[in-house]
Amino acid sequence: MTRDFLLLKRGPQEKKQIRFFIGESITYKSKKLGYFVTDKIVRLDLDYIYLTENILKPEDILEIDIRNKDPRNYTLRNLTSLFLGSGALLLGVESINSIYQQNEFGIDSGVGLTAGILIGTGLAILPIRYKIFKNEGKNRIQILLLSPE
Repeated sequence: MTRDFLLLKRGPQEKKQIRFFIGESITYKSKKLGYFVTDKIVRLDLDYIYLTENILKPEDILEIDIRNKDPRNYTLRNLTSLFLGSGALLLGVESINSIYQQNEFGIDSGVGLTAGILIGTGLAILPIRYKIFKNEGKNRIQILLLSPE
């Protein structure tokens, strides 16, 4: 079992580091191609990343898609679900409560305002996700070889 991996490093903090292991799929944009390509990491050595369809140096990669890889996105996705779900649940409970107690459908203005704020917050958080890792500035792509040869 190999422990080698490709490290995307945004800074010294470990939570800002993303690892791609051998066998994982990676979506990247290289200097040679002006569009994103999804490929599988087959092997790593000191200077090259061997993919199913390509061989690259880390400095040849311009951007990597990290939407499904960055752990901070899970937190944002959970917060979005929490706000949207609680707003919808609040509206549902209030409407059922009004039908049960008053025999007619109605939503209190305070409850409607609170539910609207919750749903609006959930919708506002939706586009805030870490999507792309750009290989520039402080961002670096490194190959780490930890397996004995």
